[in-house]
Amino acid sequence: MPRPDHPQSYYDDIKDKFKQARDVRLDYRPPGTDQFTSEFSGELAKYAVDPYAKEVEQRDPITDQVEVLFIGGGFSALLTSARLREHGFESIRIVERGSDVGGTWYWNRYPGAACDVVSYDYLPLLDELDYVPVDHYSRGPEIFGHCQKIAKKYNLYELAVFNTTVTETVWSEDEQLWHVKTDRGDVMRAQFVICANGTLAKPKLSTIQGMTSFAGHSFHTSRWDYDYTGVDLENLKDKVVGIIGTGASAVQIVPELAKNAKQLYVFQRTPSSIDVRDDWPTDPNWARKLEPGWQATRRAKVLAVVENSLEKRAAKGATSPEEKLRKQENANIDYMMRIHRRIDKIVDDKQTADALKPWYMFMCKRPCFHNDYLPAFNRPNVELVDTKGEGITEIGPKGPVFDGKTYDVDVLIYATGFEVQQTGIYNTIVGEGGVNLQDKYAEGIRTLLGIHTAGFPNLFIMGGYQASFQFNLTDMLQTQGDHIAACIDHVRRNGYHSLDVTNEAEEWWVQEVINHRGKTTRSEECTPGYYNMEGDSQRRQDGNYNGGFRQYFQHQGEVREKMEENFNLKAKP
Repeated sequence: MPRPDHPQSYYDDIKDKFKQARDVRLDYRPPGTDQFTSEFSGELAKYAVDPYAKEVEQRDPITDQVEVLFIGGGFSALLTSARLREHGFESIRIVERGSDVGGTWYWNRYPGAACDVVSYDYLPLLDELDYVPVDHYSRGPEIFGHCQKIAKKYNLYELAVFNTTVTETVWSEDEQLWHVKTDRGDVMRAQFVICANGTLAKPKLSTIQGMTSFAGHSFHTSRWDYDYTGVDLENLKDKVVGIIGTGASAVQIVPELAKNAKQLYVFQRTPSSIDVRDDWPTDPNWARKLEPGWQATRRAKVLAVVENSLEKRAAKGATSPEEKLRKQENANIDYMMRIHRRIDKIVDDKQTADALKPWYMFMCKRPCFHNDYLPAFNRPNVELVDTKGEGITEIGPKGPVFDGKTYDVDVLIYATGFEVQQTGIYNTIVGEGGVNLQDKYAEGIRTLLGIHTAGFPNLFIMGGYQASFQFNLTDMLQTQGDHIAACIDHVRRNGYHSLDVTNEAEEWWVQEVINHRGKTTRSEECTPGYYNMEGDSQRRQDGNYNGGFRQYFQHQGEVREKMEENFNLKAKP
C-alpha cells in the first residue's frame, strides 16, 4: 500500500493533538502509579479471592529442601523446568498462589479471553508435546490446558505446592541456601530460586472515592465470578452491567457482555487502538504435513527476520538521525490514522466513534486486535461513557458517578489491569549481607541480562526489567529459560554450588541497557500507561533492553561462553 502524501505540517498538527491528550491525562488524578492500589485488605480483600480454587485442604508446614524452587507456575516456570528436566534435574518445586499451573492463563478466565499472538508462535513446546493449536489465535481454555499438559509431561505436579504465596526469600550465608517462607508457615530450602511470578500478575484497582459504598455486586476481571454471571453469561439477561476500563481485557470482554447483558455501560478513560484480528481454524492438511522440529524452525526464521541485513543497516546509516526519527514518527501517525478511519467506518454514532479514537503514538499503550469490540457500540443496549481522560473518580451505592450523573448498575466489573512489578510479588527478597533487593534497586535497577543481580547468588529473575521486550513474550521467556537451565547445569557439572554475577559484568549490562534505551523522549511523550509507568519519570536503566531480540539472544550465549569471567563460582561449603 502506497504511503499517504501529506505535508509535514499535517504530522506536526497530529503530534500536537497527541501532546494535548497526554497533558489532559497528566492533569487528572494522583501522579503515576499512586492512582492505583493492589493492597487488597479489609473491604477490598474480596477482589483478591481465588474463585477457581476448590476448598483448600489444610496441611502441615513444609520444611524440606529441593534443588530448584520456582516462585510462580506460569510459562516462565514451565519452560525453564522443561529444560532442567532435559538436563537431568529431578528435585524441582513450583510454589504457586493459585490452585494450578498456568499463571496469567489460570487467573484470566474471563469470557472471550484469547491471545493476540499467533498460536503457532505463542504456545511453546509444541514440538515436544506433539501438538498443533486448534486456531490461528488460541483461546484462553486451550492455553490453560496446554500449560497443564506441560506440567504433566515434565512431572512438575509431584513436588508442586499450590494455594500458597511466597512471602519471604532470604539467602542463608551459613548454609549457602535460600530459605523460602510462605503464608502457610512453610520454611522451604532451595539451592536455586527462580522468580517466575511475572511482571503483570498482581491485580490492581483504581483508587476511587466511595468504591466500597457500592451496594451491588463487583469483581476484578482476573477473578471472574461465573457463579454470578453464569457460565455463558446467561444470568445477565436482566442485569445492568458496568465495566470500568477499556484496555486489553475489556476489549475482549465487552463484546461478550454486549451480547448478554440487559444494559452495558463501558466507562472509558483512554481508548485502546483496535486493529483487525485475522483468525481462522488451523488447516488439518497443513498440520498433518508438519515435520518434527517445525516450531523450532519457525522460531529461527522469526529471529532471522528481525535481524536487519548489512545493506539495510548501511542504508539507515546514510540517513541523519533527525530524518530517521521523522520518518518513523510519520509512519506511526499514518498507522494510527488508519485506526481512526476504521473506527469511523464501523461505529455508527459519530460522537461515540470520535470518543473511541486513540490520540497517541502506536505502542504508547498495548495495542489490541479484535473484530467485535467496535461493532458492540452499535448495539442499542451498549453505551460508552467517555470520561475524556479523567476516569471515574466517584462511586456511590447505586453505581459510578460522572459529570453529575449516577449510572445505576447491578454489577460493576473492574477491568483495571495489574500492578507492574520489578521483582517479587507479595515477596521480600533478601540477599547477601541482609540486603533487600528493592533497596538495591532504589538507586536504579542493576542486573545482568535482566536475570542475574550481584549479591543474590543462585537467584534468577524472569520476565523482568533490563531484559528484551517482546510482544510474543514466550519467545523471550524461552530464551531466558534455556539460559537459566544451562547456567544451573554448568554449576552442577563443574562441581560448584553457587554462581553470582560479578560487579563488572553487571555494570557492563547496565551500560548496555542505558546505551540502547534510545535517543528520543518517546516514553515521556506517550499518554500514561503501564508501558511508561503511568507517566512517572524513569531512570534510563529502569526499563527494557532495546538493542533487539536477536542481539539479546546472542548476548545470552556470549555470557555463558565466559562463565568464569562473568560469575563468581563457589564450591559447596
